[in-house]
Amino acid sequence: MKALIGISCCMKAFGIFATPNHAASDSYVRVVLGPVGGIPVLLPAAGEAMAPQILPRLDGLILTGSRSNVCPEFYAGPPHAEGTPEDLARDATTLPLIRAAIATGVPLLAICRGFQELNVALGGSLDQRIQDLPGRIDHSTPADQQLPRIRVAKAHGLRLQPDSLVAELAGRTELMVNSLHNQGIARLAPRLVAEAWAPDGTIEAVRVKDSINFAYGVQWHPEYDWERDPVSRALFERFGEAAARSAARRAEPHRQALAQAAE
Repeated sequence: MKALIGISCCMKAFGIFATPNHAASDSYVRVVLGPVGGIPVLLPAAGEAMAPQILPRLDGLILTGSRSNVCPEFYAGPPHAEGTPEDLARDATTLPLIRAAIATGVPLLAICRGFQELNVALGGSLDQRIQDLPGRIDHSTPADQQLPRIRVAKAHGLRLQPDSLVAELAGRTELMVNSLHNQGIARLAPRLVAEAWAPDGTIEAVRVKDSINFAYGVQWHPEYDWERDPVSRALFERFGEAAARSAARRAEPHRQALAQAAE
């Protein structure tokens, strides 16, 4: 039985009437069908009640990237600059979902906005516009989104903790990644351990140090280049292995019941 992988959705306006829709990029669906080896399940931004209802049915959780930023009220930050996209419905869903997934051992992979959500959910805070801070580089999304190669191009290097997951997957202690974000970790959550840094010190990968299962976050977008980049593919495969083990454990009682019924 393949693992069921929850994919967090955003609230986005579609069509001439700007009808609210729950949406996630096709890149996450394709990566679940590909190297993760699971079945994608889109999770609507339906609020806190989602967590206890959906988690027992999931074998893994991917927290997606998004143009919207985590609302500052969740980390006692200052208001966003005018025009900054927010998604309160998503925040109200993903933050409790993250805490519940870690508590129950559902494998979790957090990407870009999801990486920032992971930090906030566990008590950390965010810098809202890294490019405006002294001594920092511009990590933001390229202006010309019509050129796919610009979106996925390697933007800067990383320094990897030698004993980290990413260093293990890469087989080295440096890595080039894409960069498509404005926000980043300011105060690291107490339960997170930093495992990769950009040249300006921005934290780019974290693990949950006391997690009972796979719980990892990256600031870049491995879902954009897993077909070409072996480290991106390996990251999803490692997550998929953890999800497959969860699926096997979840299916075991049903397998035993069928075996007993057949006797």
